[in-house]
Amino acid sequence: MGGKQERAVFAAGCFWGVEAALRKIEGVADASCGYTGGDLREATYEQVCAGGTGHAEAVEVLFDPARVSYEQLLRAFWNLHDPTQRNRQGPDIGDQYRSAIFCAGEEQRKLAEASREKEQQKRARPIATQIESVREFWRAEEYHQNYVQKRRAPF
Repeated sequence: MGGKQERAVFAAGCFWGVEAALRKIEGVADASCGYTGGDLREATYEQVCAGGTGHAEAVEVLFDPARVSYEQLLRAFWNLHDPTQRNRQGPDIGDQYRSAIFCAGEEQRKLAEASREKEQQKRARPIATQIESVREFWRAEEYHQNYVQKRRAPF
């Protein structure tokens, strides 16, 4: 990778497929599954899945902005899930599966809000995606990392 890396954090339902898709984007140095948006320190998968932690299953992306822009990552995010579903994606139900963009700074927030407005123009149903400031990201257990490739799952 070339220059300075930046960080982006997205939640779009179960983190396995989201991580796999974002990892494939040219300019993404790394993508990790984890939990953010809640108050429980060092949350575990079992705690997050049980609900009540406030955390979402999320993916932290480290990317080279000289090779892929934050706007390109946002476009990928919108295409990875149905942002009109509130607190669910497919069969996964609960606030841990919510659609959210966790912004690292005011510039990312402005870009995320503009992107959501543009995406809303394409959809009849209201977008439920939350835009929040990034909080501490708790990396998920190792068996969740690169899950799709390890299991050759059909995501």
